[in-house]
Amino acid sequence: MQNNDIPWEFYVEGTPNPETMKFVASKLIIENGGTANYLNITETKQAPLIQKLFEFPFTKAVFVSGNYLTITKHNFINWEDVFIEVKNFLTDYTRSGKPLINDLPKKDVPVDNEFKETKTVYTEHAIPKNEVEAKIIETLENYIRPAVEQDGGLITFKSFEDGVVTVQMRGACSGCPSSTMTLKAGIEALLKRLLPEQVKEVVSEAL
Repeated sequence: MQNNDIPWEFYVEGTPNPETMKFVASKLIIENGGTANYLNITETKQAPLIQKLFEFPFTKAVFVSGNYLTITKHNFINWEDVFIEVKNFLTDYTRSGKPLINDLPKKDVPVDNEFKETKTVYTEHAIPKNEVEAKIIETLENYIRPAVEQDGGLITFKSFEDGVVTVQMRGACSGCPSSTMTLKAGIEALLKRLLPEQVKEVVSEAL
């Protein structure tokens, strides 16, 4: 629950992706653990704040999770020239009381009995078709997500076939120069260790 006595403030962090900047708020932008990824202005009908961000000509993508959002820019401009403008816009907009994000589609991802729960995941993962896919999603949520969120990114499950796990990289992870290392040395190594009989490789698919 939001503390309405706390004023909206934003501070700015760099990310491993030089095209992506992370804007961290003093309050939750999305509650209940939700996330959202926007690749163009047509996807922002239920997100007035994000719609306004796409009115900046340099905005290429926006990812939102909890109390932060990351903006990926087109490379015709440097962040040094615009990040203060964006930070001031975010502060003014949020303090105005206008709606931020009105709605997020969500789905329940069932997990197998080992996890003994049904986990609500917002817009990210493909629905698992079997026990192995459910375990892959749980691994991404419990072990990978906390680490990549610190850098303003998200890695989500797309499919699993013939031992190959396909994921999608969002936010700062998308297009990041170090994403290949994260994929192979991090995610692939972890999944092979936890599911050695099932997982042979992890690959990334573009959004």
